[in-house]
Amino acid sequence: MNNSVKFWDKIAERYAKQPIADEAAYQKKLQLTREYFQPDRSVLEFGCGTGSTAIVHAPYVKHIHAIDVSSKMIEIAQGKADAQNIKNVTFEQLSIDELTVSDETLDVVLGLSILHLLENKEEVIAKVHKMLKPGGIFVTSTACLGDNMKWFKIVVPIGKFLGLMPLVKVFTAKELADSLTDAGFAIDYQWQPSKGKAVFIVAKKAD
Repeated sequence: MNNSVKFWDKIAERYAKQPIADEAAYQKKLQLTREYFQPDRSVLEFGCGTGSTAIVHAPYVKHIHAIDVSSKMIEIAQGKADAQNIKNVTFEQLSIDELTVSDETLDVVLGLSILHLLENKEEVIAKVHKMLKPGGIFVTSTACLGDNMKWFKIVVPIGKFLGLMPLVKVFTAKELADSLTDAGFAIDYQWQPSKGKAVFIVAKKAD
């Protein structure tokens, strides 16, 4: 088990109890995402954490496959789904790298608060592009620390070595958008609630 997985397992219960930092922005992101949903659509969410977003989106789609590297996060997510009798979300302890999905089979992929935590962001974006049907949608909300916290690059290796924080990559919003367009996506919508907040992007695969 790598240090990042250990980190997320360790903080899972505490993470689940934390209130949403910006409720208004979160609700806007939910609403914007649902504009791309249909009742017959199949959705993947990778890096689903404790499952809150997958669960609130569940009534608007056919099925959501929600995965996370942390078994503790998935355990909490499944407990939430069971308590609310949510039947169309499948939670699974799995990384996006381990996931096997046939090409052009998914309608929507959600990668929320996760791309900056990946070692191989470009590879994952390319994999998502292959999974999506023509016209499919990739929705991401990402901390772009390179825009105002470049010094974070110095702190991350130390914090990761000490087990105080997970892997965190530092890049700008422009670099993120470029990664998406380089993979073959078109940016359909981009929004940042305010400086320093996560950048919300809806990217579309060409028809």
